Amino acid sequence: MMMMKSSSRFWVWLPRYSFSRYQCDYASSSSHSEAPPPPVRVGFTEDAGRGVFATREIRTGDLIHTADPFLTHPSLEALGKGFCEIETTMDWSLYHEHCRVKGLKYPLLVKRFACMVISGMASADNLDILQPAIFSHGMSSTWEEEFELLVHNFKNTDIHPGLLTFLTKEWYSGILARIRANVFRIELIGGYHTDLLAAASASISVETTVGSAVYMLPSMYNHDCDPNAHILWIENAKARLKALRNIEPGEELRICYIDASMDYEARQSLLYQGFGFRCQCLRCKYKD
Repeated sequence: MMMMKSSSRFWVWLPRYSFSRYQCDYASSSSHSEAPPPPVRVGFTEDAGRGVFATREIRTGDLIHTADPFLTHPSLEALGKGFCEIETTMDWSLYHEHCRVKGLKYPLLVKRFACMVISGMASADNLDILQPAIFSHGMSSTWEEEFELLVHNFKNTDIHPGLLTFLTKEWYSGILARIRANVFRIELIGGYHTDLLAAASASISVETTVGSAVYMLPSMYNHDCDPNAHILWIENAKARLKALRNIEPGEELRICYIDASMDYEARQSLLYQGFGFRCQCLRCKYKD
């Protein structure tokens, strides 16, 4: 997830990164065994960092692409991501109780990522493509106590010290900031909706959040309070990006990070506290 954008923008391709490794798929009716790539590219906007742009016309209701999560919490069966062995064999009672008492969830995702790195399931720099690497204004930066608890937990095991060299304060704070700004709250609709508006309504009205997840390509989508795309989950953590209206080639695709039905003041407050920016989309300029 990135910061807000203005109506004027420029964009260039980013050939360095391949999102195929992060399992981003495009649903196609083609009979070919290999599905075509998603009809989107990642490029730079003028003042909002990276963004996602259409490479061809996308029609209202089209499934733009799907994406599997890179990181989830908790590891519920519905989320489709299991625990790595090191996480199940260690005693996390103090760490979990600390997070529970303080109402923290993002350090639990950092802990899971650290376990993945130590287990060889991920590289310590896998999330470096995401922004921001530091805490934005409005985002809490209190994290040192959780960092010390995490390091203490790992050092009280027989894990070889060489496997922990990545676990520094700089790494921890950077990963926490990236997760904080890019995590998605997964709300399963339950059942398959062929009608886009019905699916969008169901995802907004659902009362139970089953967990949180970090994705790669979906995290590149910028915010707008009047979005042209929507992210939803049906029965598992596979994210589905669908078009809310017709999208022209070269047009930026944007999603709403929050409940778009909230009033202007509520949206501004939640976006600043949760993502560290003041929204300047067309709706917010008119205080709609």
